Order: sequence, then structure tokens, then C-alpha cells
Amino acid sequence: MVDKKKSKRSNKPSGGRPRRQAGKAKPVSKKSARRPVTAKIRDRAPKRTANAKEAPAKESSLQVFDLKGKAHESLVLDPIFQNASVNTNVVYQAVVMYRAGEREGTAATKTRGEVRGGGKKPWRQKGTGRARHGSTRSPIWRSGGTVFGPHPRDYSYALPLQLRRRAVVEVVKDKVLNGKLILVNHLEIPSHKTKEVSAILETFKLEKPLLVVEKKTEKLLTASRNIPGVSVKTSDELNALDVASHRECLMEKAAYAGLIKRLKT
Repeated sequence: MVDKKKSKRSNKPSGGRPRRQAGKAKPVSKKSARRPVTAKIRDRAPKRTANAKEAPAKESSLQVFDLKGKAHESLVLDPIFQNASVNTNVVYQAVVMYRAGEREGTAATKTRGEVRGGGKKPWRQKGTGRARHGSTRSPIWRSGGTVFGPHPRDYSYALPLQLRRRAVVEVVKDKVLNGKLILVNHLEIPSHKTKEVSAILETFKLEKPLLVVEKKTEKLLTASRNIPGVSVKTSDELNALDVASHRECLMEKAAYAGLIKRLKT
């Protein structure tokens, strides 16, 4: 008969440490015990005081002037323009898209099938000692066709609508942070003479402004077209490239309200 005591598996393997039984866990010392990571993050977080909760956020405001440079009222800046940082990556994508759409794409070259001439074989295939050729308009010949040359194409592409609107928000925000956004009650001039717009530029010390109006008028367009660097846009057609390519932005109060409504819809 086999001895039952010898048939049982020994806890001590030959030449090693005794095996730990499955039912018993290894005791954990107090020094090795660690606190959860979430508890450490919670302890390191700054504690909010009662005064910090009750303190309201400061609202920025813009002055509304008349065409003579006199301030009439103060307008609270919309929250979408109050963030301190400007997302230049969004602006870059929008500007590249608009500039790509402005490319004419009219560059063109002719292939060997489009170049005039070359209908006759230059010389017979064999017997002359020269290389064989079938046409004088081959790309390896002088006055021959062009291989893989440019052809008329459309370079334009479209970004998502929300990204384009966000780009407008960012460029207008940049003008606000740099003090280059000026609001006026009405941008109306009595005549179509250039001196009317020049007087406005001298009043507000503008060098290369973008005039944003609610509705274009023939007088304003005629008076501003002879001044280099001045453009007139409505709030509906304003894009990121228009604002980014001008140093200042002179905007009507009604156009400002229409721009905010357009960006939030």
C-alpha cells in the first residue's frame, strides 16, 4: 500500500523557498501600503474659497463712436470674443483654403498630340545609322510636346462650415485683443468723394482698414475704391481672409450685431 502522508504534495520544493498556500495572502506592511492615485490628485487640487465662487467674471466692453471720433455708448463684448487665446491653427486652415480658391489654375502645356506638326516620319526605320524616330514632336525633340505638364485645374476646396465660422471668430478676437476693432454708429457719408473716407481714416488713425457695414452703398464704394488697402464688406460675406489681411477693422454697430447672429446660428 502507498503511504498517504508521502503521496501528499509537499509545501517545500527541493532546493527553494516554501510555497505560499492559496488561501493565505501575503501580509502588507504599513510602509508599503500606498494611497490611491485619485486621493493624491484630490489632495493636491487647490481648495476653492467662498470668495472665489462669488466673484463674477469680468466682462469686456467696446466703445461705440461716431464718425467724428466721439464716444457715445459702451457695448458689452460678446462671450465668443472674450477668450484670451487665439486659435491660430484654425485661422491658418481657413486662410489657405481661401487663397487656394483665388488661384486661377490656367497654367497649361501641350502634349505630343497637341503640338503642331510631326505627322511625317523623319527618316526610314532602318539603314540610315541613326536612331529610330516616328515623329519630330516627341518629348525628346526640340519643340516637342511636354510630358506630365500642368493643365487647367480647379484648386479650390471647402472646409466644414463650423470651422470657417470659428476662423472668423478667432480673427475678430485677435483684432479685439490688439485694439484694432472700432465700432461706429453708422458708416454713411454725404457724397461719393474720396475725401469723405479719407477724413474718417484720419480721425481714427487707420492705415489699412476693413470697413464692415450692414448694407453697401454706392457712395461708400465709390469714395473708398481709390484708397489703397481699403475694402468694404458686409457682415454676411465677411470671412477670415478679409479680416486677417487688414490691419484694422471699422465696423458698424448693426453689422456687429448681424455678425454675432450669423456666427451663432
